[in-house]
Amino acid sequence: MPSTLTTSEEAQLGQTIEMFEVITQSQPHDYQSLEILKEAYAKLGREDDAVSTSKRIAEAYVQMGQLSSAILEYETILQRFPEDNAVREALQAIESTAGNYPAETPVAETAFTPKNSAPAPAAAPAKNGKPALRPANGEIDDGRKTMHKIFVGSKVVTAADFDNYWVKQDFSAPLMGVIEPFIQVLADKGVLPVEKSLKLLCEYSRFAYLPLNCYDIDIDLARSFSPEICQRWCLLPFDRMSKCILVATANPFNQQAAKELADATPNRLLWYVVSPTDLVKIVRKAFR
Repeated sequence: MPSTLTTSEEAQLGQTIEMFEVITQSQPHDYQSLEILKEAYAKLGREDDAVSTSKRIAEAYVQMGQLSSAILEYETILQRFPEDNAVREALQAIESTAGNYPAETPVAETAFTPKNSAPAPAAAPAKNGKPALRPANGEIDDGRKTMHKIFVGSKVVTAADFDNYWVKQDFSAPLMGVIEPFIQVLADKGVLPVEKSLKLLCEYSRFAYLPLNCYDIDIDLARSFSPEICQRWCLLPFDRMSKCILVATANPFNQQAAKELADATPNRLLWYVVSPTDLVKIVRKAFR
């Protein structure tokens, strides 16, 4: 085990491994979670597990039709283990079947991929050193359109209930604590249980579900971000893994929230769907 790790760091990595082993067992093609798992193994000196996970990442890319990414992953393994015949056979299999795959499209980092076709709306001036979140023209993409398509289109929520309970942001009023996510409001009003909402969100966003209440949250990391962003959009940066920051959300289609958080850090953001009840509780604890 690497001597540079403290006991606390070893314990945190152990918890990360335990958590993401469960996630990747239920969602074997979640390459983002597999990357986190691979890095945690590597940091603890578990080389065999890291290599095995690297192979799983490559297999996930193949299943997604991302052959160039799969080849790169396999070739990285061969640089360290040139005698790995299984990897060589996998590469040969890719080469022999490459013509049967459709043309590749870029792998989406998250459902929060920024839209570059139009300039971002101008923001109101900041006050008291806090980031201003109010777009000057009132145009924001907070995920409403996509969520409407999912919930109303799937006929699990009526159009009237959706309009009544969708959280409408008032940027002109002071922010008074955490704004509860839409799916929590639906549950509180007896419209739709949280479990059914979470299932829909994971299915359509293809984000992994993470049991946030079982995770050792990095509160200091969370508090390094704007309380206003975290409270207004009810999201939480909860852990760091190398150059990635893990973020919890109950609305995986909120482009505005993703943009504001991405503007606040140079790190890559990895998003996870979590229980809104747990999320609200921890955001309140972090920024009380």
